[in-house]
Amino acid sequence: MMITLNPFSELAKTVAPIFMQSFVILMITLVIIGTLVDIIHKKNVKYFFENAKKAKKSAKKTLSTKEKTSVVIKTVAQDILTTSELGAGKRRAAHLLGMYGTIFFWSASVIMIFCFSSSSADTPIVWPILWHLGAIMTCVGGLWFWLFLRVDVYAEAHPWYRIIKADLFVLALLASSAFGLIWSFLQSLNLNRWDDTFFLILFIISNLTLFGGVYWSKFAHMFYKPGAALQKNLAEADGSRDNLPPPADAPEKFGLGIKREQPKHY
Repeated sequence: MMITLNPFSELAKTVAPIFMQSFVILMITLVIIGTLVDIIHKKNVKYFFENAKKAKKSAKKTLSTKEKTSVVIKTVAQDILTTSELGAGKRRAAHLLGMYGTIFFWSASVIMIFCFSSSSADTPIVWPILWHLGAIMTCVGGLWFWLFLRVDVYAEAHPWYRIIKADLFVLALLASSAFGLIWSFLQSLNLNRWDDTFFLILFIISNLTLFGGVYWSKFAHMFYKPGAALQKNLAEADGSRDNLPPPADAPEKFGLGIKREQPKHY
């Protein structure tokens, strides 16, 4: 059955495990280089540090170690692990599917390649299941987002197939997961034809695009977002509020226009 087979163990019959492991190391190196170049060019980290200094000067109270720890735990539990800022809607569900699917897919890939990639390896069944399940979750969440939930497409009346540079991450991630699943399925049929090699090549190319395109995609956004969420929550806890005014102590008045159509995208 495809979902219980380690595709990398099957690949090891024709490709030495050292090449697969070297490929993973290359992908990690590309992410590090791309993120560093992104940091240098966009100066995001510099902005975070400067903003933190400004916030510290305007803080209303000094947080204790216990209070800071509580803010960090809350940020991890709500903003990072459950993406609570997206609300309880379709966008959050699609995001969580894609996020946890990708984590399962990548984690299982690394473990199977470095620990169970020899042709004689006895892979614990949990890792192939996690690999295939993660790829399926990523495809479902990514396609859900791409076809139905993209704000710019709906709000600005663009066609669903409109592609810009920022879409590179989502499309490459979808391609990697989809080609990986197809390659694994063809391997499980054991037909010894050209098509499994063809989809293996597409799987490799999509991963090169995904990890090599960090500078041009939203990949690095995954590293900035937790830091931004933590800084925001610390600023609220110490009263600095990122130098923004406190909420007005008055009822919200938006008029009737906002009630003409239920919000769908934001």
